[in-house]
Amino acid sequence: MQRMLSYIRKAVDDYNMIEEGDRIAVGLSGGKDSITLLMGLKALQRFYDKHFDLVAISINPGFDFFNSQFLRKTCEEIGVSYIEEESHIKEIVFDIRKEKNPCSLCANLRRGILNSTAIRENCNKIALGHNEDDVLETFFLNLLYGGSINTFAPVSFMDRSGITLIRPLIYAPEKSIKTFIKKNNIEVMPKCCPMDGVSKREDMKNLIGNLQKDIPTVKTNIYGAIKRSNIPGWNKNKTSR
Repeated sequence: MQRMLSYIRKAVDDYNMIEEGDRIAVGLSGGKDSITLLMGLKALQRFYDKHFDLVAISINPGFDFFNSQFLRKTCEEIGVSYIEEESHIKEIVFDIRKEKNPCSLCANLRRGILNSTAIRENCNKIALGHNEDDVLETFFLNLLYGGSINTFAPVSFMDRSGITLIRPLIYAPEKSIKTFIKKNNIEVMPKCCPMDGVSKREDMKNLIGNLQKDIPTVKTNIYGAIKRSNIPGWNKNKTSR
């Protein structure tokens, strides 16, 4: 946990993610990233110099493999309140619309429900489990499919809802998260999405992996460029809160 905590603490401090009195909703899907985030923030809560509350919110998309009992048990074991919000995401995205590329619509629906639930539960922030690799994959998705140099920000304030999104795992490589889960024998939900392994994001993961074979420092180089760039929210010297 110490190494994972160092990644989280650095991101939290670098981008002022947590302030005194925050009530933070952790988006809990049951995968390795969201469970690591939840456990990491709970550990940070014990000694951090700013007091904050945590609540875990899971959006039940309606898939057969979604295991709410497992998620509830996970939260109970570490002393975090668990809220499950039912949805019709599977029905809308896969049964009615039969989306060939469902990821964008599914993410938008999840985000909307998560925001509404967080507001209802009097949360002012939502913590999402995007890791370092997600930052790079999103950068390539925007570059190659959207023609823009962009990726999600470490901290994003949503004017319409008044909710602030924070991403405390942005410095944690996916490999380190997998090691953390395995080393500590932490159980995760075997499957969180029917598109696992077949999405455009997976294509970007493979692309970066291939680039890394010829340029071992490619991930470090691109990540450094993102942090020095004018991409909104990333340049710490230009970040004001």
